[in-house]
Amino acid sequence: MRSILDRYAPASAFDEFADADGRPRAHYEALAATLEGISSADFRHRVTTVNTVLLQLGVTFTVYSDTRGTERILPFDLIPRIIPASDWDPIARGVAQRVLALNAFLNDVYGEGRIMREGIVPRELVYSSVHFEREAIGIRPPHGTFIHVSGIDLVRDHEGTFLVLEDNVRTPSGISYVLENRDVLKRSFPRLFEGYEPRPVDDYPRRLRDALLASAPVQAADPVIALLTPGIHNSAYFEHTLLARRMGVELVEGNDLFVRDNMVYTKTTRGPQRIDVLYRRVDDDYIDPLYFRPDSSLGIAGLFDAYRAGNVTLANAIGTGVADDKAIYPYVPAMIRYYLSEEPVLDNVLTFDCSDDAERQHVLSRLEALVVKRTSASGGYGMLIGPTSTHAERAEFGDAIRANPRDFIAQPVVMLSSHPTVVEDGLAPRHVDLRPFALLAGNRVDVPPAALTRVALVEGSLVVNSSQGGGSKDTWVLAE
Repeated sequence: MRSILDRYAPASAFDEFADADGRPRAHYEALAATLEGISSADFRHRVTTVNTVLLQLGVTFTVYSDTRGTERILPFDLIPRIIPASDWDPIARGVAQRVLALNAFLNDVYGEGRIMREGIVPRELVYSSVHFEREAIGIRPPHGTFIHVSGIDLVRDHEGTFLVLEDNVRTPSGISYVLENRDVLKRSFPRLFEGYEPRPVDDYPRRLRDALLASAPVQAADPVIALLTPGIHNSAYFEHTLLARRMGVELVEGNDLFVRDNMVYTKTTRGPQRIDVLYRRVDDDYIDPLYFRPDSSLGIAGLFDAYRAGNVTLANAIGTGVADDKAIYPYVPAMIRYYLSEEPVLDNVLTFDCSDDAERQHVLSRLEALVVKRTSASGGYGMLIGPTSTHAERAEFGDAIRANPRDFIAQPVVMLSSHPTVVEDGLAPRHVDLRPFALLAGNRVDVPPAALTRVALVEGSLVVNSSQGGGSKDTWVLAE
């Protein structure tokens, strides 16, 4: 009987599972022993079973641009990623530090603007961001909290050092896969957990609810939360329904809500119910047709007035997306030093700002060696991966950079760490990243041990996004 682990060979990148000699790392030894006793045929049968369960549960995502159909099962790889406490502790500290600095930045940007006045973050980068909302200037959200929920994307370089790749502080998604991956793996393949007691992830909805309650307007004696979804056709609708159900809050769409006397209400069979906290999964542009896109049917007319009056908390706050902008990302370490008087726990990936003349010329001369990203794009779109690009693609990006330098940044290729992943004939290394989620309430950041590991299922690919053919793994954070 050939085991699923036979012939696994680590890649040239940092391998999460095995050391340079091919031996399992200490925190993977028990899993390796279990895998040695499982045949490839048995494992593939379990893969089929798990995919059937995920389909029945409706764990899908949407690919809007694919003519073959939009709804897909998110590929789930059964080999878990294991993170020891010695790795998780600095991750949690670094993510919390970063979120506090970004939240202080947003309060400053829409307030006094000190960091721009002192030349630490260029004013023109902030004001030219497509996510900067002029309507939010002068508005301080309840408790000064802009970023209630965030997902910070980390990668591990060839030396095994965790680096921040980007910040997601508008409407970060993916936590539903974390919750379902753990539940499905425990029910369908409990044998893998032999020798392990990973920290639980199923308390995330409670922790999210606690953070949202703590962010309610001070005058709300018994706050009511609702989750605002764009509706069933949104790519993350499954996540919206799951979180609303597990938090025990109403799932609402724009036409379920109305504003009266600068208060937000939802329609119920018992009459209007006031809403104090709206966990919204609708982008700024669509949130209120009176102030943003007038053709939006997703938002609520007058919601911005209620928000500006301090009568409702919007999580995340209006205008938060400017901290998501990839052109702002290079300045986050400086924000940490400026607002917190601390050195960053987690470093950025080296980044070149194409709006700077010297850095732009460097990028244009080395397109074949760099990863170029559009500052307003997400989901793995709008990228040039230099080493695998064609001459025509590089020429196209070069022209676009010259025409609109502010729209691009560039980074050296980071060879993401690899992890054993199920392929047709056993296990093979595939590149992974990590998205820890953080919850901010006042000055306290909660970083639950519920992180999403995304995996590039295509051999050699560095793009882990589900829309680009990526999948996910259950992520086990170990206690001390």
